[in-house]
Amino acid sequence: MIEKARDYLQKYFGYESFRTGQEQIIEQVLGGINTAGIMPTGGGKSICYQIPALLLPGVTLVISPLISLMKDQVDALEQNGIDATLLNSSISGIEASNRMNDIKQGRYKLVYVAPERLENTAFQRELANVDIALVAIDEAHCISQWGHDFRPSYLKIKNLLKEMPSAPTVLALTATATPHVTKDICQSLGISEQHTISTGFARDNLFFSVVKEENRGRFLMRYIEKNKNESGIIYAATRKEVDSLYAKLNKAGFKTGRYHAGMNEQDRSEQQEQFIRDDVPLIVATSAFGMGIDKSNVRYVIHYQTPKNMESYYQEAGRAGRDGLDSECILLYSPQDIQIQRFLIDQSNPSQEWQAQELKKLNRMKDYCFTEGCLQAYILQYFGEENPEDCGHCENCTDKRDSVEVTTQAQMVLSCMLRMGERFGKTMISQVLTGSRNKKIEEFGFQKISTYGIIKNQTAKDVADFIDFLTAKQYIEMTGGQYPVLKVTNAGREVLLGQKKVLRKEIKQVSSISIDHGLFEELRHLRKEIASKENVPPFIIFSDASLKDMAAKLPRTEQEFLDVKGVGTQKFDRFGAVFLEVISHYLQAHPEIEVNTMVKKETTKRTTVPSHLESYRFYQEGKSLKEIATLRGLSSISIENHLLKCAEERLEIKWEEFFLDEEYDLVLETAKQLDSEKLKPLKEALPDHFSYFMIKAIMVKAGLEN
Repeated sequence: MIEKARDYLQKYFGYESFRTGQEQIIEQVLGGINTAGIMPTGGGKSICYQIPALLLPGVTLVISPLISLMKDQVDALEQNGIDATLLNSSISGIEASNRMNDIKQGRYKLVYVAPERLENTAFQRELANVDIALVAIDEAHCISQWGHDFRPSYLKIKNLLKEMPSAPTVLALTATATPHVTKDICQSLGISEQHTISTGFARDNLFFSVVKEENRGRFLMRYIEKNKNESGIIYAATRKEVDSLYAKLNKAGFKTGRYHAGMNEQDRSEQQEQFIRDDVPLIVATSAFGMGIDKSNVRYVIHYQTPKNMESYYQEAGRAGRDGLDSECILLYSPQDIQIQRFLIDQSNPSQEWQAQELKKLNRMKDYCFTEGCLQAYILQYFGEENPEDCGHCENCTDKRDSVEVTTQAQMVLSCMLRMGERFGKTMISQVLTGSRNKKIEEFGFQKISTYGIIKNQTAKDVADFIDFLTAKQYIEMTGGQYPVLKVTNAGREVLLGQKKVLRKEIKQVSSISIDHGLFEELRHLRKEIASKENVPPFIIFSDASLKDMAAKLPRTEQEFLDVKGVGTQKFDRFGAVFLEVISHYLQAHPEIEVNTMVKKETTKRTTVPSHLESYRFYQEGKSLKEIATLRGLSSISIENHLLKCAEERLEIKWEEFFLDEEYDLVLETAKQLDSEKLKPLKEALPDHFSYFMIKAIMVKAGLEN
């Protein structure tokens, strides 16, 4: 049966092989074993129930929390030639009744329902007349009261399953579950922990960074300007901040949407639809937006304010790069964010136990913002992975910016705060330091203190930004309350006494996430036209990853087009001819492209070998790692990891291409001296030219020799 599953993967979804964990989950489900799948966002969870649905008799019932997710999933399945439908509040009672009759008659293989519908006794009676083979529970962390998005309606699932006469197999899926939440899921749904399959939480195509030493508003504008053609989400903690950012971005000329619970349902729906269909490339939203959004071509997610916990952050950040292409996840930290989140927790009026738990999670979120170690490793450790390796590509792993000493200016600010009695916020402090003639300053007599006007060569806004920097570095702390005031910390007093230096990194440079032009843009334009006619989001026609693969492989025949990532026979029959026509015209207009050479690279017979072995095949042909990444539409880091995996499987690697004997000896000697094989300490102790890949390759080679 698993062989048939592989055939369907190619036929309906256009993929040659399963991703990590998918085949194991599918095999268990087809064997009638209740299963839990813990996979990262974009890890391919939906395939784990969609393919069994095609193979099992009867209906697969999918319990999904958001209408938007259901619609995207059903649209995508229909485009792939699979019968599916949904039952939720977006359809009328008459339509729901008609669909229910069709479901009983076996018209659909997959039926998506909202969890709240399970509480309807009439619906429960109707389900008793349906042959349900599989119940898939998406976003299964909602079942746990310790999860970050607990929904009471999910607790009804357990009783519903007991009452189903067909005794269906159960599959629970989630992307953000700590070990505690995973245990809750299994206990509630009758899943043995030994049948829990976790593929880890790492997303190699996501690049994490935290910006906390500069003005976040200015950084945001610079970043969006560099990436204005890419699709992105900006998260803010409050409705007020969403509205403010929405107004500023549109005024600056960036076409932007917004989404929060304070808007009426029609406006929210319209804004979300415009974003999903690429009519608006950017959306500003609260956490109410995005859960279950299946838009695959989000190239960046920016958190303008620090979220309340790591579960929320990783789920929201994980909406970037669902198609596997390189994408960025940026958190813009400000000390005031923590105060806002504390206030929101206090106002929620839950039990003291829950509040204590939430405050603990908030502190872990703050620790993430200040860790000097690998950002992705911190996230993986939070979700229960033991001793995760440094990723080698987050900001903390790669930051080479120079630092400038700003101790003198820091002492001026801290000294001024003490002379003002530590009773004011940054606005008043910055006005005193820049010599403002504000009436309040005169009322308090601050024009007479020695630090008045000591930084008058700068604007009050620049000094306020510098105060934010000192607060972010924890030389200044912010008190709670409606009107927080600033105080000098113990670390700040050490600065005043000259016992500690203050260093500030250069402003973070921003660059375009991806540089695409020519054929890719033409294919993207064609995709948008087709999507408008089909009345579906563009990414449902083909993902960005598929378009980039087309641009790299330049298919000219049906067989070559079917070799493109994400292209199955159903998609080719519907859209193949028009895409081949655009590619053909492009090649005619650009004869300088060595068409025959490029096509030859990719016209090898389709194979079902694992992804790392496919990369190894190109390596054997003499391609560089960069060339392999381009040809396969993957990140260079993915290709590097593929090669190291091949080495561990004892396939031949020409190590001399990556490091010299003396470099090999130096890494091993350094590891011995540090008594550590952790990548970041080794990287910091070695000369600058040693890349993370070089170090990992040397450690793999040493491990094999031992």
